[in-house]
Amino acid sequence: MNGLAVYEPPTSSASWRIALPHTAAAVPVARALVRTALAELEHGADSDTAELLTAELVANAVEHTAGGSPIELVVELLPSGCQVEVHDPDPAPPGDLTRPTLAMPDPWQEGGRGLLLIRALSSSCGHRPTESGKAVWFRLPAVPAQRRPV
Repeated sequence: MNGLAVYEPPTSSASWRIALPHTAAAVPVARALVRTALAELEHGADSDTAELLTAELVANAVEHTAGGSPIELVVELLPSGCQVEVHDPDPAPPGDLTRPTLAMPDPWQEGGRGLLLIRALSSSCGHRPTESGKAVWFRLPAVPAQRRPV
């Protein structure tokens, strides 16, 4: 992990919150929301990385939690970057998000890399309990304008 895995309440001027269905159809909707949020404000966070990590969090919530209630996506644009949270109804911590494992994922298996990607590509990540389950989050820093892709 590239940063601290602690929760700090975000202070931002722009945020999006949407309830998503507890199905695989939630993944492309979540990616589109993150892409739109970052593009509309010409925000400096890396939207490709934000989309990828959001897709991982939403897919994990769909796959590893009971399917009764919706999943909630929260996108916060911060002066220093962005924070994305995915809320789900399961209070159990998300595997090894904040505790890297020594074992590498099996190269022949389809899954097992999502949390590794989140730890490796985010500036910080973590989880916290909520009234209805948990929120799993990551942060990405703003990329300076001169280093953004054209």
